Amino acid sequence: MSYQIVAISNEKGTPEQAYKKLEMAAACPRANFAEMFKFEVPSLMVGTLDSLITLSDELGKTDSLVEAIVRKVEKTGHELSIYTGKKPELTVGGVPATRYIQQFAWDYAKYPNRRPLKELVSLISGGVSAIDEELKQLGTSFADKMASLSDAKRKKGGNLMVADLNDVLTAENMRNIQVHDTEYLKTIFIAVAKGAEQEFTSKYESLGNDIVGYGGPDWSVNPNELGTAVKYGNLVDRLGKRGSPVVPGSINLVKEDNESTLFTITILKSMYEPGYYEGDEFIPGNKVDFEEDFVKTCRERRYIVRQFEYNPNQSSNSAMALEQLQVEVDGMRTGLTRWCKTHYGEAFVAWMHIKVIRVFVESVLRYGLPVDFTAVLYKALKGKEDELTHALDKAFGSEGEVHDGEDDGDEYHDFVLLKFEP
Repeated sequence: MSYQIVAISNEKGTPEQAYKKLEMAAACPRANFAEMFKFEVPSLMVGTLDSLITLSDELGKTDSLVEAIVRKVEKTGHELSIYTGKKPELTVGGVPATRYIQQFAWDYAKYPNRRPLKELVSLISGGVSAIDEELKQLGTSFADKMASLSDAKRKKGGNLMVADLNDVLTAENMRNIQVHDTEYLKTIFIAVAKGAEQEFTSKYESLGNDIVGYGGPDWSVNPNELGTAVKYGNLVDRLGKRGSPVVPGSINLVKEDNESTLFTITILKSMYEPGYYEGDEFIPGNKVDFEEDFVKTCRERRYIVRQFEYNPNQSSNSAMALEQLQVEVDGMRTGLTRWCKTHYGEAFVAWMHIKVIRVFVESVLRYGLPVDFTAVLYKALKGKEDELTHALDKAFGSEGEVHDGEDDGDEYHDFVLLKFEP
């Protein structure tokens, strides 16, 4: 649906005569290209010629900016309606946007017409910018909450690689599983994709076989030195011999589904490297952690290490948390939908007032002072948008064309013309 606001000079005639010319040009049986409506342009403060020229340049950008915010609110309202299956009821002052346009009347209480034009434009654009900022904040909060809900559902209904294990593992699954989590030993839960189980079970004891240093005195060569202070501290090349932190024979099958299998293995979690003397100074030992490197090794082999602490009561807690998330998302969606219904109308009203100011400024710059012009609104008939413009060019001046040097390639006409779609 396309609209065109057109303003022509009264040429010392009456507004009624200008209105008749506009009607005969494009909205009569002989030239039936559009439906025409009266369009009220109030008496605004003119100011200086320089200020009008400057404002004219700014108004085009402001118009585009305000329209973009109107579209953003409209798009948000439509996207929210997908969840409910109901068509969004975005209105302007309780009526459809098209009816508001066709019955437009300047809001003198909200936008006093005797304020300087620049102040008036700032007032309008400032209000719409506040709407845009609030929409960004509300939209971000809603998106974050939706992401949390989606993640919770994914974990609830996913396979053993992504599901919350407390939701899928029962006391029966855990009955024969001994879980270690001490200073030096830890039981790791690993999800393995279907088809990779045989490789995992046959090679798990060698996973990360370069992580742990097992070097030290070899008393098997000289058993007589067993227990004696042969080599210690920095005299021992602990990394001279390396191996895996996995405890041999510690593997257990916990549960499997159609896509993956969950195992446990126990690893050497950390090891203490002893201190030593450098001359008379003792250098304290330190603890070396192996878990992070082991997890990285598993990730490289596409084995998924699940960070997990079994809690038999968490399944019901997770269900309640998921239900609470759903309630919060539904509440935020309802609130955001209501917000869009309210603020769409506010933004649209602001947009139309900017267009009216544009018509006023362009008309004064084109037709001069005193202010003496008539504006109307055309609702182009379907498929006749171009014919409407050509008919107006024929009636009120030369055929419209794109002139070199015009900003953004805008069409130039011998009358004021603003095209838009609600």
